Amino acid sequence: MKKIIPILAYFSILLGQQFSDPVEFKFSIDNTNQGEVVVLEVEASIEDEWHIYAIYDVPEGPKPTVIRIESDQIVKIGRVIEPDPIVTYDEGFDNITKYHEGEPIFRVPIIIDKNLSNGVYSFDATIEYQVCTGNLCYPPNEYSENVSFALQSGTIREDFKVDNFDFSRDSILDIADNNIGSFLLLALSMGFLALLTPCVFPMIPITISFFLKRGEDKNSSPVKGALVYMFGIVMTFTLLGMLLAIFLGASGATQLASNPYVNLFIASLFIYFAFSLFGFYEIELPQSLKRFSLQRESSEGYAGILFMALTFTLTSFTCTVAFMGLILVAASQGQWFWPIIGMLIFSLAFASPFFFLALFPHYLTKMPQSGGWLNSVKVVMGFLEIAAAFKFISNTDLVWQWDIFTYEVVLTCWAIIMALCAIYILGYIRFKNDSKVGFSYQRSLLSILFLSLSLYLFSGNFGYNINGTIESYLPPKKFRSNLEWIHSLDDAFIVANEQNKKIFIDFTGVTCTNCRWMETNVFAEESVENIMSEFILVSLYTDAGDNYLQKRDYQINRFKTAALPYYVILDKNDLVIDEFPGMTRDIEEFKSFLQKGLN
Repeated sequence: MKKIIPILAYFSILLGQQFSDPVEFKFSIDNTNQGEVVVLEVEASIEDEWHIYAIYDVPEGPKPTVIRIESDQIVKIGRVIEPDPIVTYDEGFDNITKYHEGEPIFRVPIIIDKNLSNGVYSFDATIEYQVCTGNLCYPPNEYSENVSFALQSGTIREDFKVDNFDFSRDSILDIADNNIGSFLLLALSMGFLALLTPCVFPMIPITISFFLKRGEDKNSSPVKGALVYMFGIVMTFTLLGMLLAIFLGASGATQLASNPYVNLFIASLFIYFAFSLFGFYEIELPQSLKRFSLQRESSEGYAGILFMALTFTLTSFTCTVAFMGLILVAASQGQWFWPIIGMLIFSLAFASPFFFLALFPHYLTKMPQSGGWLNSVKVVMGFLEIAAAFKFISNTDLVWQWDIFTYEVVLTCWAIIMALCAIYILGYIRFKNDSKVGFSYQRSLLSILFLSLSLYLFSGNFGYNINGTIESYLPPKKFRSNLEWIHSLDDAFIVANEQNKKIFIDFTGVTCTNCRWMETNVFAEESVENIMSEFILVSLYTDAGDNYLQKRDYQINRFKTAALPYYVILDKNDLVIDEFPGMTRDIEEFKSFLQKGLN
């Protein structure tokens, strides 16, 4: 029987009446010496047979307890210390839940601005909660209070030193609130770093081929076209990110990246563009849209460029989610100004190189076109687009578990495409707009290059190691290392306590390209593998598979991010030792993170 809000309670709420709340809260704080951590205590008094839910690790269904603090004098807010919750199976929510009853006390560590002088200060504290019994729940509620404390001179007491509390969970929003310059620099650097991720590489030939075709129009303005393209990417990133936060919550970007229909749509677009480059048809906008564009823009119109910018944004979401996940967490919680600024700065940095990439093809068309080389460039780009399409088809395969487009199948398809490209360059395959080509050393060398790449890719089916960047595009290997992974956090804690080991959590996704890169380039390193074997290893897929929604909510609620990949080290008592966000190409940096967890 599902938990219900009684009909009487429902109508009472509609009429503006209130039931007697079976829980009361008392906020208290001791006077504090300068340099100490201020500890806010929130004491709940819960009537018999009622309970409120825990702060951490609460599954989908009940509302977890949340404590919020607002003040201009606060520099950092640490991890809330809550008593051990009661863990039991709840028939109403059909899940294992964690809750508190009786008189639990929550302790919130706070660091106050060190420049404050002696005196009395205050801040607003709010607790959000849901109170339930075994068979019914009241709607979520909140209680707020203004809490005062005295700041005075004195020796820092041992129990209130900063090192005794967990302040490791800084969010982007924390940085924004306290250091604007750092926040803007972070957004800018993350935008440029995202260009190094594997998801961006397929968009290079697509961008070149698209603007190569536009460059054939002598009346087109390359600078205006490139600016519109960059503007489209920036605006699409920003608006789409905000819409995802509104309608899908903090994990919106991840959901979009892993959605099988979105992946099929992107794959179809790539194939559609490819056959256009092969000369089978011309891509034309609808006449009404074309007339609108011609009337309001320029002789060639910019609607197609904006559509291309949208395509680019969708295809790159899988890799950019590491930054966007943090931003969208803040947006989904009602904070909008800084997320919008962050998205604008990030996407501007991310899109800026593509401004110059969009300019490049126009000037290529001004070069001599002897031998039909320009059309050959288009066709080669078409082959590369078909190869990119297999990435997104395999994503759909992973989510729906077809087990058709496996690592070996996609690798073989890529090898065949590269071989066909080599044959085409030599002139043995001709398309509609191709002219007859003769022998040339340039074509022969280029053909040998593609043929070598084909053989290299095909060798991966026989146990030879393929470059890690290439492998990051591929579906995961079924047996990628000697490490043993557990897929349930509860099971991991049982093993961790039995073996007295710490827990390494890998928040990952079936369609996460950066996750594949880490697995093939970092996890597979012998020195890294040796260190990781000292942990109880947990792999939690947050975009597909068994209980993925539960795992995703756990990541968001506890670690305030939906980024993939995301790595966490816990001790056997569920205390956070350290966190490592996103992908890194610095193996020593990752090893340092692991060693810190062991020590």
